[in-house]
Amino acid sequence: MKQVNEQVCNNHVSSAGEAAWNADSHSQAHAGRKQGKAVVVFSGGQDSTTCLFWALQRFEEVETITFDYGQRHKSELEHAKAIAGKLGVPHRILDMSLLNQLAPNALTRDDIAIEQEEGELPSTFVEGRNLLFFSFAAVYAKQIGARHIVTGVCETDFSGYPDCRDVFVKSLNVTLNLAMDYGFVLHTPLMWLDKADTWRLADELGAFDFVRTETVTCYNGLPGDGCGECPSCKLRKAGLERYLMERKQEEGTSR
Repeated sequence: MKQVNEQVCNNHVSSAGEAAWNADSHSQAHAGRKQGKAVVVFSGGQDSTTCLFWALQRFEEVETITFDYGQRHKSELEHAKAIAGKLGVPHRILDMSLLNQLAPNALTRDDIAIEQEEGELPSTFVEGRNLLFFSFAAVYAKQIGARHIVTGVCETDFSGYPDCRDVFVKSLNVTLNLAMDYGFVLHTPLMWLDKADTWRLADELGAFDFVRTETVTCYNGLPGDGCGECPSCKLRKAGLERYLMERKQEEGTSR
């Protein structure tokens, strides 16, 4: 049944979402121009900042949208605003504090430990977060005439979050297009990349040092390499070390 559902989503998104993208991109690709306007769902972390650099190279206009859902590390909001400012990108913060009232979790409550029991979702999973974020991003995108929405969700290193899966994004893409009668395309540049590959992409985009020093991925809100102890920092560090090792080996063989 899961395979059938995924196939249905894949088929529908090709017609409902990618048609608008393909028609526009085909005509502009030959002219070597950037394409349309995009909104990046932006947290100021490694993944979304890498996606922001990715979007800046592909779209004529890029804006960022950040959601304040009561996350306990407020530095996420501060860094998102600062990064957007440094890159000269319009930035908007939307109040989503209601989400914390509906779905308390370890990212919004100090009294909930960051943990994951076998067979269960991690306590850092925020119920409905991406569903709501992408929906509100789509509403905003339509108001400013943007058809492209970029997000850093990833199924390779997704910690078991169901709303980071490719099938969810494709399904929601169809739903948003039908709900608003508008040709959105949800872009997920990192969907099939692990953390090492994400560092590689940042490097290829000329953003490696910026992403490493300016972003905040740490669950404790510490920028750069963070606390080094929380699950998010450990994942980021492992990916960084592996990429640096791969890069060193590649540089050695190219001499």
